[in-house]
Amino acid sequence: MTSGYNGSGFDGNAYIDVTDIAHRTPGWLNDAIAAWSLYGLSLFAVLMVAAWWGARRTSSPSAVTALTVPLITLAGFGVDLLLKLVVREDRPCQSLHVAVLEACPAPGDWSFPSNHAAIAAAAAVALLFVSRRLGAVAVVAAVLMAASRVWVGVHYPHDVIAGLVVGALVAAVCGRFVQRRQSALADRLGQSRLRPLLITP
Repeated sequence: MTSGYNGSGFDGNAYIDVTDIAHRTPGWLNDAIAAWSLYGLSLFAVLMVAAWWGARRTSSPSAVTALTVPLITLAGFGVDLLLKLVVREDRPCQSLHVAVLEACPAPGDWSFPSNHAAIAAAAAVALLFVSRRLGAVAVVAAVLMAASRVWVGVHYPHDVIAGLVVGALVAAVCGRFVQRRQSALADRLGQSRLRPLLITP
């Protein structure tokens, strides 16, 4: 059996407290949180499309930034995944042997940092470079996604906090880089077959 680092010494007690509360929570609410934990990342895809659609109606430079949001999100996920392979922390549901709402991932599916939290945070911060309004919605959704991963029992609190930080930092760096060059990129793409993606015909 694959064995990794046991991170329960950081906030294992807080994790147990959360899972205990979850077991005393009405089933309909747990079902809603579990569904959000499993499918909630799709909301960020919807927000990305909305941000791009709105940006192409205002200016092509802004639309360029909107087009890079999925790529920035992917970069955040990639960095997070590399950290997982380096740290190799076992899931809390494996180390602490508690009953959880979501099926416990198999050994070797490492816990730190949280992929879901990193993806959500990266998408949220990247969206802030395109639309403050949509970005603010995404930030709230990212926090809720991170919290849901602890609630269903697949992550420690420190896993999701680290995931949020990793995703946000990667997106902030990449987003700033793109924003500084968006006008030049817009000029170049505006002369290519990708022009329809930048402006409304």
